Amino acid sequence: MNIVVNEDLKAYIDPLTADEYASLEQSILAEGCRDALVLWGEVLIDGHNRYGICQKHGLPFNTVQNTRFKTMDDVHLWMIDQHLGRRSVSDFQRGVLALRRRDILLERTRSAAVPAQIPVQDAGDDAAPPWDTSASASTMPPTREELARAAKLSNSQVAAIEKIQKQAAPEVIAAVRAGELSINAAAVVATLSPEEQQAAAQGGVAELKQAVKRVRDSKKRPKPEHPAEPAMDTAEAPVEETLPQLRLRLDRLQREVAQLQARIAELEALDTPAW
Repeated sequence: MNIVVNEDLKAYIDPLTADEYASLEQSILAEGCRDALVLWGEVLIDGHNRYGICQKHGLPFNTVQNTRFKTMDDVHLWMIDQHLGRRSVSDFQRGVLALRRRDILLERTRSAAVPAQIPVQDAGDDAAPPWDTSASASTMPPTREELARAAKLSNSQVAAIEKIQKQAAPEVIAAVRAGELSINAAAVVATLSPEEQQAAAQGGVAELKQAVKRVRDSKKRPKPEHPAEPAMDTAEAPVEETLPQLRLRLDRLQREVAQLQARIAELEALDTPAW
């Protein structure tokens, strides 16, 4: 059997860590390759690590054809759905995969064109696959809420992962993928300029975390040592007056009081009924 390894497909999903690969190899050596490799014609779609281990040790394996694919986008969507269902995938990887799925469906919606069919062999099942792009299937790109549900993440996590993908330096993304930096911390670092991110990354994970702290501290508003007192009106402000000045002010106030009393008397006289 001729099996073709497409390097782009092999790299489409983040590779296993060294520990994960060693664990898989130990399992296959002990129990054999239990899961069949998935092919699209001669192209290997799923099982690149298992295929490599079996080739290395001369172990037998089974294959199965997936005849529902029409385009490479269908293959990508299927791979994304498969990996979203696996428990070993990290939160960051889930977010990346969900965003890739969104981008594929968004591009299909924009193009509004049915992709050309690439028959491999007749499908044995007439049921439409979940990635079907026919007129009867929904091709609308998912909302952020739908992305979050599919990836089992919160809306804020999806937004943070999108920011990391768009703005983070490669060194920062590598730290998140390795689990050395949290999603939220990486999103904070991603707000820095590329030069600042790279400078922090050169100092290792500890320096990246310090950069996160600096950014967060800079956004905190310093509290005033004493609460600001409301400005006092000039008329209410205490004025240091001399004794003669106080006597003059008292005399003026007394005259004003006398004038007011006279005015009140006039008004009361007008209101008194004539008998």
